[in-house]
Amino acid sequence: MRAFEVVSARDARHAVALLAERVPTAKVKVLAGGTDLLADLKFASSSHAPDVVIDISRARELGNISLTDEGLSIGALVTHTEIMRSPIIRDLFPALVDAAHTIGAVQTRNLGTLGGNLVTAVPSVDSGPTLVALDARVTLLGPAGERSMPLADFFVGPRRTALKPDELLVEILIPKENLGKPACFLKFGLRKGQALALVNVAASVWVDWDTQAFVAPRIALGAVAPKVIHASTAEAYLEGRAIDQEAMAEAGRLAVGDAKPINDFRASAEYRRDLIAVLTRRALEGAYGLAQKWRSEKT
Repeated sequence: MRAFEVVSARDARHAVALLAERVPTAKVKVLAGGTDLLADLKFASSSHAPDVVIDISRARELGNISLTDEGLSIGALVTHTEIMRSPIIRDLFPALVDAAHTIGAVQTRNLGTLGGNLVTAVPSVDSGPTLVALDARVTLLGPAGERSMPLADFFVGPRRTALKPDELLVEILIPKENLGKPACFLKFGLRKGQALALVNVAASVWVDWDTQAFVAPRIALGAVAPKVIHASTAEAYLEGRAIDQEAMAEAGRLAVGDAKPINDFRASAEYRRDLIAVLTRRALEGAYGLAQKWRSEKT
């Protein structure tokens, strides 16, 4: 590992100022929890190793989980363990808790941050599908101020995001209109724990109880394309359609067509296509089942 300089930021704006100062003349990396970055540094060649690492772990304002006028705000430095323990998230979005629980081991979840996990942008990222299925947005802070975009657009490709070199991911926001939207996350890997997903799927639905129909269905797929994607054909098929097993099974079949799985040493593309169909159906069943459960608890 080549030597590099470490600079600690006092807060998010100080981190952006440091980025703006260092990026033009040096290779810069940002350190949050470090669970991904430190592993990358160990294997980085000299040409890819950073000159400067900016530590943002002291930016306390990025560690909050709160309900705001815009929706549920999750700071970029919130850890996976904090997501699992948050009463707000456990109450409104148990699927986010389920997704956090699949990430690494206990030590990884204690240190690893949601923002870091998203910025790493591997196609199999476990925190991404549920947030994409809930139409989450991200806030990026740069020298010119803040800008916001859908998380689905933030992912550009394998380990590539829309983040500019002098910008920092500061917030993940689930919009107000989706607070309490029933969602389900499912992951299939070669092991039950500490394994990359062969396929992961999240689904969220509102239900028109008068017509027993899908409203605003969302399906997000991971590990089956260069980035986390919406199964847009399946979503369009379900919109306004009566909820039954055949509709959910057909959505699973349509989701296969929205994906671009590959062959690799962990699974064949054909096997992944089968998993997409099955997990999509099961995720829809899970989201609808949660909607029924919550409705019965209110009546």
